[in-house]
Amino acid sequence: MGAGTADIGALKTGDRSSMTTDKSFPVKLHARIENWPMIAPLKIAGYTFSKLDVVVVTLSDGVHEGRGEAAGVFYLDDLPAAILAQIDTVSKHVEWGITRQELRDLLPPCGARNAIDCALWDLESKRAGKPVWVLAEMDVPHPLLTTFTLGADTPATMAAGARGKYRDARAIKLKLLDDGQDAERVRGVRAARHDVWLGVDGNQGLTPESLAKLLPILVEARVELIEQPCKVGEEHALERMKLPIPLAADESVQSLKDIAEQIGRFEFINIKLDKCGGLTEALLMVAECRRLGLRPMVGNMAGTSLGMAPALLVGQCCDIVDLDGPLFLARDRSPSVTYVQGLVSAPEGLWGWSRA
Repeated sequence: MGAGTADIGALKTGDRSSMTTDKSFPVKLHARIENWPMIAPLKIAGYTFSKLDVVVVTLSDGVHEGRGEAAGVFYLDDLPAAILAQIDTVSKHVEWGITRQELRDLLPPCGARNAIDCALWDLESKRAGKPVWVLAEMDVPHPLLTTFTLGADTPATMAAGARGKYRDARAIKLKLLDDGQDAERVRGVRAARHDVWLGVDGNQGLTPESLAKLLPILVEARVELIEQPCKVGEEHALERMKLPIPLAADESVQSLKDIAEQIGRFEFINIKLDKCGGLTEALLMVAECRRLGLRPMVGNMAGTSLGMAPALLVGQCCDIVDLDGPLFLARDRSPSVTYVQGLVSAPEGLWGWSRA
């Protein structure tokens, strides 16, 4: 699924991490936890999301404000309360003035770094009177084909969702549980939607044996991507399987340093800003994937439109885009990202686009 078509050669990653928020302008940092109700719980292997809590960072110089959002990484216990506490430990460093590269040195990949990094990009955009995509030397963003996620449920419920709620989707990703019903889930959704690009996500819930057993059904259903089927630490088993469907690493790759060891195991690398610590690292990861002959994709842990907007810039140079987080919310920010005929796009006033 060729979702992103921007020329990766146009991304000058060496310049990107050295761009600064001018240290001659001290800022004030404010961080808070926001609660966003979900329409319904979302079930994946080993976890159920029943609500969305995010941390929003605001950086202000008295004239301009920049914002960033983080939901964290639940399986690393990088949750909003911990994110808020971690932000508090570095807030003075940020307020004195910090570059994005210095932020990468100050904090490990995590939700706290993501929120601050995206706020720095947004603040620089406001100060410069230029959108972030100009600052990053990228082409003008365009709407992207995104996958729509079906949380794990009964096969009939998932098929109904594919026909109903996601009737305008052109790409659908199914969550699997390895509970004996995965084959019927896949068959049911494919029968409901003959036309869509179809992927599956194991969220570490499968074993090499159960994946091998399920494989003929996946091939029959024209599944085009298998995301993180096995547990972190069991990736070596995938090297021996010679699967006819491409594999994507999610939990196996958190940040830039994890990419190289996945050569020969995965074809795609799922880049998420909460995992890697922000837009700055995510763009470096895209370039590293291309350099190593791997294919970047962009996803999200969860989030409102404020969290999707910077990820949409990453998606401009990725081969698969999975940015449907706001669709699970009972309400979203205003303005918000829009989903039209399977495409997602961000309005000017949301993040990273100065109206000056």
